[in-house]
Amino acid sequence: MSKGKVVLAYSGGLDTSVILKWLQEEGYSVICFIADVGQEEDFNVAKERALSLGAERVYVEDLKRVFVTDYIFPAIKANAIYESRYLLGTSLARPCIAKRQVEIAEKEGALFVAHGATGKGNDQVRFELTYYALNPSIQVIAPWRDPRFFQRFSGRTDLLNYARQKGITMPSGEKPPYSMDENLMHISYESGDLEDPRTPGKESMYKKTGRWVDWVSEPETVRIHFRDGTPIAVENRETGEKEEDPLQLFLYLNRVACRHGIGRVDIVENRFVGIKSRGIYETPGATILRCAHLDIEGIAMDREVLRMRDMLSPKFSEILYYGFWFSPEMDFLLAAMNKAQELVDGWVDVLCYKGNCMAIARESPTSLYSDKLASMEEVESYNPTDAGGFIRINAIRLRAHREILKKVDPERLKKYDIKGVTY
Repeated sequence: MSKGKVVLAYSGGLDTSVILKWLQEEGYSVICFIADVGQEEDFNVAKERALSLGAERVYVEDLKRVFVTDYIFPAIKANAIYESRYLLGTSLARPCIAKRQVEIAEKEGALFVAHGATGKGNDQVRFELTYYALNPSIQVIAPWRDPRFFQRFSGRTDLLNYARQKGITMPSGEKPPYSMDENLMHISYESGDLEDPRTPGKESMYKKTGRWVDWVSEPETVRIHFRDGTPIAVENRETGEKEEDPLQLFLYLNRVACRHGIGRVDIVENRFVGIKSRGIYETPGATILRCAHLDIEGIAMDREVLRMRDMLSPKFSEILYYGFWFSPEMDFLLAAMNKAQELVDGWVDVLCYKGNCMAIARESPTSLYSDKLASMEEVESYNPTDAGGFIRINAIRLRAHREILKKVDPERLKKYDIKGVTY
């Protein structure tokens, strides 16, 4: 008798194919869900493989557009970046995928969902926190945390032997030397020889930023338009090409960044589960967007709003990295970020060349910049003598601090000794 329906997040690879058969052995009726978030895969082959292995049904869902509009763009608006370097490509994709998986489970009347994330990584947390946030009664099957599974399959050899026994055909050829996760925003590389942080990544490894010998020799300028902090158009200043559709805009920036090798990061990061891990990331288009967005804020965002938003951005990034996209605290932060982005409008020209991008010009109809106020020659709207009172007011606490030191800790003042000044 079947234990019930389970919706499995299926990739078509060895691990999830073995999990599919194992779930059937455990008595479940398996429905496979394949999420297209822009990875280079043959989804028809994956679907046929799942059906050949006995999947009751296979959903192949195109999530690329919603991934850009509902996840990537909000993160760009928040200037989200984890530990100052990681632009959170995998972290953003997981709630997007898991949300659709829960929706399919509800549609199918399935009581269970399953995934192939390992028991040491962040993804198990991201998937499952999304499951429970969106359907508190859902039941989760995580094979790589189930002793019945991981004691039976202790490594790749055991998986391959089982696959042969069950008639699971896998692509021939050499296995990639790294564990990789790809979507339209980024690709990550982990494990293999990268586990030694002293070992640099091989140049042949890079897919989304090309090899450095292939980077073009001429700089390229793209103009990115924003409305309320959201990218709404991109123009190529050299070719005249223009994209306004959100998905096509993002894919176009990916191609530009690839030509110039923009978006590589090699880091050791802190996983939520307490383990440090080394990863190499390619995040091409988003790197250009982040550069442009930071710049448009400089001209169009109020100083104090910007400072308060900057205090919230690291927390936004941490919450996202840890898997709490669907949470009360993220709802609050998203609302705050959207408020902060009101009237952040205009365009920024970004120069792309040899692994770098730099904002070189900008204009905003809501600009708070005044060339008259900023000019060293214009004094009509700003009286320099007013600055004296401003400075004296700000010096009140500094003077008071010095007087206190004179009374209670004169020895400490010696390191500030100035010739001719008596304390």
